[in-house]
Amino acid sequence: MERLKTFIEQKMSMSHIYQPVMIKVLLKNGGIANKNLIAKNILSYDFSQVEYYEGITNNMVGRVLRKNEVVLKHKNVFELKDYSSLGNKEISELITLCDQKIENYIAKRGTKIWEHRRRNRKPVKGSIRYLVLKRADGRCELCGISKDEKALEVDHITPKNKNGKDIIDNYQALCYTCNSNKRDTDDTDFRNLGVKYDLRETNCIFCNYKRETILENELAIAFYDKYPVTLKHILIIPKRHCENYFSLSQPEINAINRLTHELKSKLITEDKTITGFNIGFNVGEDAGQTVFHCHMHLIPRRKSDVTNPKGGIRNIIPNKGKY
Repeated sequence: MERLKTFIEQKMSMSHIYQPVMIKVLLKNGGIANKNLIAKNILSYDFSQVEYYEGITNNMVGRVLRKNEVVLKHKNVFELKDYSSLGNKEISELITLCDQKIENYIAKRGTKIWEHRRRNRKPVKGSIRYLVLKRADGRCELCGISKDEKALEVDHITPKNKNGKDIIDNYQALCYTCNSNKRDTDDTDFRNLGVKYDLRETNCIFCNYKRETILENELAIAFYDKYPVTLKHILIIPKRHCENYFSLSQPEINAINRLTHELKSKLITEDKTITGFNIGFNVGEDAGQTVFHCHMHLIPRRKSDVTNPKGGIRNIIPNKGKY
């Protein structure tokens, strides 16, 4: 008793509710319980799962049964029509019929009936999940709701069944509602995404760059600018050939952003004189773009590298930095 009490009160380090739920189940079942029973008890606390099936109840099941005059609905409460006229024997017989329909359907279709929830893949590792949620500041990246209001899930931007990769730049944080609705609302043509990121142009100097790589990841790469504005001026480009920022996919934006943060830490560690950065894209000839392979400038700034730095990138047009 004292050992368990001390562990629960003082030593239990929790990243979720799982530990106390498991101990509680074991206590209620004579000290022994299989993983299925423990999992069901954990599931009973997951309101996001309940929310999903509430949607099924309202929009599919309830609607069909109401149309067939089997049930009535009063706000959030469903009522079986003419229930008061049924006797215990009749209720038992009808329950048996329902059980038979369930068993026959499962026997016919097997586990495929749950694939929309199962997704046939291992869960995202906890360490990766943490990084994705941290990057999203604990909010759904589609609707913006906080993790405190609705459970967040880690979703593949390009789905697994469309050759989406298990890499951090292909993950996004979505609340349960946005994640469950994504399949029905996203009409992106994914047929060619498996080869999309391998696209290179023969005559593009960035597709065929021959410079020392500073950092890279699955979808982006960084190297020093050949004509630097300041010392250690870096270019970050998608490995795929695309013309400008507006042609980037979300995974590529994620990849470039991740390299930007890594490079910022690397640069200020190596060079203590760096006190700021200019970050930006040139899009189109009239905006100064000369190489039409999307590239981001990461330009380190130092105290007094110009007389008056006020205005920053406003100074690309003369006198617009003064305001």
